[in-house]
Amino acid sequence: MTQEPQRDTRATRRGVLAGVGLVGLAGAVSACSSGGSSSSPAGAGAGATSASTAPASAPSSAPASANGGGAANALATTSEIPVGSGKIFTEQKVVVTQPTSGDFKAFSAVCTHMGCIVSQISNGTIDCPCHGSRYSIKNGAVVAGPAPSPLPAEAIKLSGSSIILG
Repeated sequence: MTQEPQRDTRATRRGVLAGVGLVGLAGAVSACSSGGSSSSPAGAGAGATSASTAPASAPSSAPASANGGGAANALATTSEIPVGSGKIFTEQKVVVTQPTSGDFKAFSAVCTHMGCIVSQISNGTIDCPCHGSRYSIKNGAVVAGPAPSPLPAEAIKLSGSSIILG
């Protein structure tokens, strides 16, 4: 009879280190893949979120403007955007603010840090739930990091009382 060579059943240092490295890599990848709308906090579903973060009904696709005409691409009416605050439209990935009465601004709702969708507007800032970045409702500038750059401005126009994206 021939004997098979004995195998050492103990783990090798190289094998253990490789296993630990793979587990650490898997954790890092899953933590860093929390970008986009898939990382939105619970309750920030489709549609719009008001400044108080309570889910709002989806905006009407065509609210009537003050001059009697409709606006097919309207996000909201001017009366839906509170002065000194704003409204987040998660589906369109846009946030519309009204820093002072009659002055409407729009910014991307995608945080410039890791791509999360901002979740609330409070105390003059647009806030990201993922890592605490905060942006000014006046110009989208970073008020608190870790965001590396301001929220990009989005084009909006007013048609009567309708706020139209684009």
